[in-house]
Amino acid sequence: MSALFATVGRDLRLHFRRPADVLNPLAFFLIVISLFPLGIGPAPETLAGIAAGVIWVAALLSLLLSIDTMFRSDYEDGTLEQMILGRQPLLLLVLGKLIAQWLVSGLPIAVLSPLFGMMFFLSSDGIKAIVLALLLGTPTLVLLGAIGGALTLGLRQAGLVLSIIVLPLYVPVLILGTAMVDSAVSGLGYTGHMLWLGALLLFCLALAPVATQFSLKIAISH
Repeated sequence: MSALFATVGRDLRLHFRRPADVLNPLAFFLIVISLFPLGIGPAPETLAGIAAGVIWVAALLSLLLSIDTMFRSDYEDGTLEQMILGRQPLLLLVLGKLIAQWLVSGLPIAVLSPLFGMMFFLSSDGIKAIVLALLLGTPTLVLLGAIGGALTLGLRQAGLVLSIIVLPLYVPVLILGTAMVDSAVSGLGYTGHMLWLGALLLFCLALAPVATQFSLKIAISH
């Protein structure tokens, strides 16, 4: 476990030494969210109706931007190869990188979401639902994106290929997250959506780090 915590601490320090890697996806999220009320108009009913979809799509795209750089620097300077050849289990190191990635990309989006929920005139139940949905959904997006990020290491147009690989996998999370918020806004229960998002998170937590580990080995061997 010391290797896991050491990897999390190392990646967090690297992220904060390169603030652009953290701030650019967040800035993209903020810009996309802020432009919709300007383009559509200030009508509360209209904004509340599209709030869930807008926030989730913006979160999905901003996470996709951050995932593109998750393994790139370690791959370019040879650190990733040393991780694979080292004595520490690669699976724990990958899991540590995924935790650090979510802490600097997914968690800030979930923390900021109540502000944008109020901007879109969401009810208190809708704001609560969007926070819970993002806390459950963004780790799943990071886990799934890591597989694509590992598979596209070293490619010239990695961002485009990453989008093609990952976006279809994101669709169930997007549908469940949006439906959860819409149910809350309509006054209906959203426990079922929350349980499905939790089940997806556990499923991806069990399989995605293993798939990412083998994808990294394939990328390094080529």
